Amino acid sequence: MNDPIYRRGLAPAVFICLALAIGACTVREDPPEAAGTGGTPPTPGPKDITQQEIPPVSAVPEEVKNSPATVEADAIAGRHRADQARPAMKMHMEMAPGVASAYGVPEPWRIAREPLDRENYAHLDPNPVRLVSADPVSTFSIDVDTGGYANVRRMLNEGRLPPEDAVRIEELINYFDYAYPVPADSRRPFSITTELAAAPWNADRLLLQIGIKGYEVPAEQRPPANLVFLIDVSGSMNDPRKLPLLKQSMKLLARQLTADDCVSMVVYAGAAGVVLEPTPGDEQAKILAALDRLQAGGSTNGAGGIRAAYQLARQAYLVDGINRILLATDGDLNVGTVDFDSLIDLVEREREGGVSLTTLGFGTGNYNDHLTEQLADAGNGNYAYIDNLNEGRKVLVDQVGSTLQTIAKDVKIQVEFNPAVVAEYRLIGYENRMLRREDFNNDKIDAGEIGAGHTVTALYELTLVDSPARLMDPLRYGSEDRRAQSAAGEAAFVRLRYKAPDGDVSQLIEQPVRTRNVDANPSAELRFAAAVAAFGQLLRGGDYLGDYQYTDVLALAGQSKGADPHGYRGEFVGLVRLADSLATVNAPDRQARR
Repeated sequence: MNDPIYRRGLAPAVFICLALAIGACTVREDPPEAAGTGGTPPTPGPKDITQQEIPPVSAVPEEVKNSPATVEADAIAGRHRADQARPAMKMHMEMAPGVASAYGVPEPWRIAREPLDRENYAHLDPNPVRLVSADPVSTFSIDVDTGGYANVRRMLNEGRLPPEDAVRIEELINYFDYAYPVPADSRRPFSITTELAAAPWNADRLLLQIGIKGYEVPAEQRPPANLVFLIDVSGSMNDPRKLPLLKQSMKLLARQLTADDCVSMVVYAGAAGVVLEPTPGDEQAKILAALDRLQAGGSTNGAGGIRAAYQLARQAYLVDGINRILLATDGDLNVGTVDFDSLIDLVEREREGGVSLTTLGFGTGNYNDHLTEQLADAGNGNYAYIDNLNEGRKVLVDQVGSTLQTIAKDVKIQVEFNPAVVAEYRLIGYENRMLRREDFNNDKIDAGEIGAGHTVTALYELTLVDSPARLMDPLRYGSEDRRAQSAAGEAAFVRLRYKAPDGDVSQLIEQPVRTRNVDANPSAELRFAAAVAAFGQLLRGGDYLGDYQYTDVLALAGQSKGADPHGYRGEFVGLVRLADSLATVNAPDRQARR
């Protein structure tokens, strides 16, 4: 023990290193059945590494265990074990499941190969069939949002069917313009058009189309605008489909502004800050430079950004102009106020000051559609999803008037059905826009806004009293209400309430729907809207469509596409083909999820 090598602690360390290395290379087999249990005693043989007499590490003096040589030897042994394990792990990774164990390689954990999907959508149950004798009145708020269609398009182009809750059928229908009559002037800000025709998926039922067309304000008559760009620059926006696309889209809008307009810019990540004070709209270089400087990073304090944007909007408020915040985000808030209801309450309080909030959604993977859509509803604005620069141009250039300028607010529709003619009805879409019957005449109840030139379409599926397609049996102990015999020529009565943009008292428009107007040759506008409605219903499971398929939608849309100057209807036909292919591939999996 007086040898200097032992004093340095090298010999014990080397011995320990060799023992560990041999142990890492040894594969111990399960021993045969032990003696005394009916088995054959094991044949004596060489001792394995677990039987050799190796002094425990604790028997080595502390000064030896902690010596530099011992530490270095332990590191060498660890690297040796890792080098020995790496080829086996690599071999297992390349093997089909179950094959690795045949080679003596233990099955490791499963490795996720799909990106994490944290997209958030509100659950919506489809509107049920209603019995007219029990529930003759249907009331809902109008909806001019189009974000649902662009989001569905994004997912289909990614090669996957959208989740059913991502499909809001009214937003698919209202993505398209329809050739409804244009109001002559702004004194009555929109026209109402109704049409009745057989439902394409069931000839024993009818479709009632209610179409609204907003007054189109000429560009030169647009009031000056006070706009606040509220931009999410958090780390989650660091994606080519998020912040870079957002900046390109906002530049398109900035180039539409004039010296009479005013632009401010607020950004938010972990905290919120003003990056552009109120600036005249014709100072293009300054506005575009502020956009170019934006970079993504940090957490997401959306509530702080919203408060700062409203404060800046009030600072530059235009009494006779447009005052609007444009919130561009993926909706993934994670610091500050993140509770959904609290954020909605915040926006509802702020809208009373006369500043509207429009939301522009971007991105995938963590997209919060639920929050983005509801913030716009609470803020008296509209919601769009921008999945490519063409959509940015559509929303912020082609339709800039309807995006920015409100011509009527709190617009509600109420339809009363005649029980002498109509037995059942079903409103297609608008599930999160339904109102109580008494809400229609209550001017305190908030509803949707219509922008300049907007079109809004609602479709009801009707079953007449003598139709074999009725889903509900007549009551045994009661007769259906026949008090409306004097109005037997009417299938329904449409009422619409709206307020002027700066008004507090609603105005009423009424219009009957007559059965003699059932069209054996429906217009191309009704047929195309029906094709879009059928497409949305198929994406949501098609519970009320019978045997109607994507191929039937293709035929109907192709026949009714009509004038298509921007190619949006032609693109829709392509999406139907794509959905048909994806539905065929994913049919078993989708059925299992339902």
